[in-house]
Amino acid sequence: MDLEGESHLPSLIRTARELAREVEDIRFGPPVAHVYNPLRYAWNAHEEYLRRYGRGPKEVVLVGMNPGPWGMAQTGVPFGEVELVRSWLGIEVPVGRPPDEHPKRPVEGFACHRREVSGQRLWGWASRRFGTPKSFFERFFVANYCPLLFLELGGRNRTPDRLAAGERSQLAAVCDRALLRSVEALAPRFVVGVGKFAEDRCRRALVGMELTIGRILHPSPASPAANRDWEGQAVRELEELGIDV
Repeated sequence: MDLEGESHLPSLIRTARELAREVEDIRFGPPVAHVYNPLRYAWNAHEEYLRRYGRGPKEVVLVGMNPGPWGMAQTGVPFGEVELVRSWLGIEVPVGRPPDEHPKRPVEGFACHRREVSGQRLWGWASRRFGTPKSFFERFFVANYCPLLFLELGGRNRTPDRLAAGERSQLAAVCDRALLRSVEALAPRFVVGVGKFAEDRCRRALVGMELTIGRILHPSPASPAANRDWEGQAVRELEELGIDV
């Protein structure tokens, strides 16, 4: 990942490059056994996403927590369920492999046949409501707060809020800075955390900015509430914030 000439790249791409490098300086101990950084091995896909859809200003930035094993870990796109990234977002590029891959969580890129429910729900809503990516991204952008996937020895996903305190603080310092720079570049009126963790981090990272911060229900199937008409609930929450959807 050569940084030569980086000053000519859009701000979001510069920020993502820096974030990819800075998070690799953090060390994570047990129960984390494997750490995937798709901003490295899936950089070409992520950069394509930013180049196509990341030019501001935006009205709304939706912020997720971190990659899922069958979403961004495979495609480099936030909530990046393979089929919707390919068929709706129009992105399909070669994806590499993380250097320390868990045998139960292989990265197969766009050859992965597993479906990520969170991504199906979020991008499925966007495709049904807005029809085309152009229509959606004229107003919205989707990002992740943390770019790393954390896996325990048995393959279980460990979310950033469950990391050790020292690890969380180091990670937050880096990710808060990247989120602030990204939001400054996109100049939205609203920043919406997808779930409570993301909302909390947005409130800390963006304190003092003139925008509205809120949250919508996370679309994870692990949430009983999300399994009862997630789309309807998310639309109501966006409308309550003053966002016309």
